Amino acid sequence: MSEQSFHLVCPHCQATNRVPAARLSAAPKCGKCGQPLLTASPHELNAQTANKVIQKNDVLTIVDFWASWCQPCIMMAPEFKSAASQLPQVVFAKVQTDKYEQAAAPYNIRSLPTMVAFRNGKEVARQSGALPSHQIIQWVQSLQS
Repeated sequence: MSEQSFHLVCPHCQATNRVPAARLSAAPKCGKCGQPLLTASPHELNAQTANKVIQKNDVLTIVDFWASWCQPCIMMAPEFKSAASQLPQVVFAKVQTDKYEQAAAPYNIRSLPTMVAFRNGKEVARQSGALPSHQIIQWVQSLQS
C-alpha cells in the first residue's frame, strides 16, 4: 500500500513537487530551489503561473481575484494575508485581474473581490465580496473536510 502524496507547485520557481501527505505539516521544501512550498502567505500569480498553480496543486488552493481600482479588494488584502498566516497547509494566491485579465477569464469572475477554492485542478467553491480574516478562515475550514 503506497502512501498518499500531493503535488505542490513551488511559489518561487514553479517546479511541481510530489510531497507525501505525512510531510505536508513538516514545512516541505522545493526539490529544485530549496525554498518552502507552503509559505503561510499569499503569493502573486501572473498569467503564466496562475493556470499551473490552479491545475497542478492537489492541496486546497484559495485564489483571490482582485483589481487595483477595487476598494473592497484593497481593504480585504490584509485580511486575506492574515487568514493565510493562520492556515499554513493551504495555498493562498492572488491574481490581479486588471493586470492579468487572461489569467482570470477562464474562471468567469463577475465581481471583485472573488475568492475561488480549487482542489486537484477543479473549482470546489467560490465566495464574492470582501470578508474579514475570521470569516475567510471559517470558509476555508468548511472546505477542508
